[in-house]
Amino acid sequence: MLSAQEKQQIFHGKMDKGYEKERFESLSIKTSVAKKFNGFCRKMSLSKSMTLLAMLEFFEVNSISPNETMGPNMQTLESEIKKRINAVIAIIKDIEKNHDKPTTAMLQSLFMEFEPKEKKLILEKEIKEKKVQFVEKLDSNNQL
Repeated sequence: MLSAQEKQQIFHGKMDKGYEKERFESLSIKTSVAKKFNGFCRKMSLSKSMTLLAMLEFFEVNSISPNETMGPNMQTLESEIKKRINAVIAIIKDIEKNHDKPTTAMLQSLFMEFEPKEKKLILEKEIKEKKVQFVEKLDSNNQL
């Protein structure tokens, strides 16, 4: 059997970090809402207090009201972002077409004109065919 101190340590170990010293308060909510909230808490793997706190902070940080629907707002935001991305792509293509390609072509033509002649490597030796000065006679009599 566990002592009272061990029970208290186990209980405090399960409590939310940073909120161990605070006392609990009760809220009155409808049964169906409580069941739905309990399921949500399990999905979040948080206590009920931490889940509710996370929800409140989310609404405050993002300046969102639970009464507003985010569907149209998110869709318009997405379409605006797509329009801006398409505009950036068009600008990049224009720069590439009207600036980069002509400049590259001019530079290549300049380098083609002043291209240095290829020097042979030191390791490469020119093999010159030497003129034969002496020819061996194929006659077996050794006569000239």
